[in-house]
Amino acid sequence: MSAGVAVIAGEALARYGFPEGHPFGVDRHGAFLREFESRGLASRVSLFEPREASYDELISFHTPEYVEFVRERSQSGQGYLDGGDTPAFRGVYEAAATVVGSTLRAAEMIMRGEAARAFVPIAGLHHAGRAHAAGFCVFNDCGVAIEQLRRKSGIRRVGYVDIDAHHGDGVYYAFEDDAELIFADIHQDGHTLYPGTGAASETGRGAAAGTKLNIPLPPGADDAQFARVWPQVLQHVARFEPELILLQCGADSVAGDPITHMHLSTKSHGRAARDLVKLAQDIGHGRVLACGGGGYNRTNIAHAWCAVVENLA
Repeated sequence: MSAGVAVIAGEALARYGFPEGHPFGVDRHGAFLREFESRGLASRVSLFEPREASYDELISFHTPEYVEFVRERSQSGQGYLDGGDTPAFRGVYEAAATVVGSTLRAAEMIMRGEAARAFVPIAGLHHAGRAHAAGFCVFNDCGVAIEQLRRKSGIRRVGYVDIDAHHGDGVYYAFEDDAELIFADIHQDGHTLYPGTGAASETGRGAAAGTKLNIPLPPGADDAQFARVWPQVLQHVARFEPELILLQCGADSVAGDPITHMHLSTKSHGRAARDLVKLAQDIGHGRVLACGGGGYNRTNIAHAWCAVVENLA
């Protein structure tokens, strides 16, 4: 029997966060859950526990050398995993592998028909590359999920839609020449925000040319500007009829985030979820997996992610 909408949450997932006042702190999970409970969403969806991804699952996307590097730094808890944004801490390997495992559990439930749609709050770590950490992202759960969906569920075309303020470079470049990864990303212009990528001219390489859509918006872009470009995303994704849609719904594109400069309201996040559910239903499968992504204003996180869950439900 279908669980309707599944939400993967729990203490093990909350452990993914960085210490000493880092913007990506461990309190983000709790901020979401408090709003989730206050809106009565627990009665409308089903909650499931996180799980940790296996080594073999991690290396379906990441290089073995990089996974071992994270494991070593996790034991010492010293230094950085990248150039200075993503610090190591004791247990970072297990915490990051739990983000990946939680996204995989959500994908597996959807593909087995145990849930129609799913949401994972601490997930959508879209900056990590196959061989490196980046931008607070240790392992790229989206990338692993795409690889595992193909290996274990037999699907090929995955639609990846990203409305985080930061460009989803870790996903884009990992699949830049992959014609069956349909990519659409609305983000703050890379000239004004990390990671500096995602120009409109980046549309995929080789056989994948035209399967990728990047829409950079200027700082201060609001709901009206989002509404003008959002139909392009829907048309792009619909044209390729993906067999599952993965939404990275980072809340740092909402006005008031401390490290970005976009001015969306949470209505745009709700609209994105609602429209992608309808698109997936029109394609004929209804499969949508949403991952929380970025967001460093705790009120924005709570409201944007709950708007996503409400519209998935």
